[in-house]
Amino acid sequence: MNEVRELGQELIEQGEVSHTHEVLPAICSRRSIRQFTDAPLSGEDVQILLEAGLRAPSSRGAHTTQFILVESRETLTELSYMRPDGADFLRQVPLGIVILGSPMECERWIADASLAAGYIQLQAEALGLGSCWADVFGQNTSNGQEASEYVRNVLGIPYQLEILCIVAVGHKASSLAPHAVEELRWEQIHIGRYPALEEEASQS
Repeated sequence: MNEVRELGQELIEQGEVSHTHEVLPAICSRRSIRQFTDAPLSGEDVQILLEAGLRAPSSRGAHTTQFILVESRETLTELSYMRPDGADFLRQVPLGIVILGSPMECERWIADASLAAGYIQLQAEALGLGSCWADVFGQNTSNGQEASEYVRNVLGIPYQLEILCIVAVGHKASSLAPHAVEELRWEQIHIGRYPALEEEASQS
């Protein structure tokens, strides 16, 4: 545990993450953005985002995750009501990417779809765009209907597919500062094995 804390301290003393790495800066600066401008995304940006999703790791190389691009303001507003709260930002975003999994083709569809969504969010950050994940799977509308069923009806999604989430992507109307290295919960990293309860108590 001391080794992990020493590593964290080294990063704090450095003041910032080295930008010689291409991915880590996007990981560090990514925050959930819920306010977007009206500016549309370029076709090139959308293609890059989708390529990132398609290149995400997949169980046994099955790549069964599918994507629906939604740009219609009317449809995005309708989708924002899939939950009582937590999806309002869909009403102002220029693009919503609906992430679909196929349980019949891949029993680990949730992991695959989650990785694809995460890759899209990191690529959005690398492009200078903002993004936010809106849960669908396991959620309910304000009247108790399953959010998956609601979204399925809005978009005509067949029943053999499940809806994991909707990733909102757009130009940031406001920015959030990255989390500082010292804010990271280094105490949640363990070396070799999980510490015994008495070890945890002595370290707290």
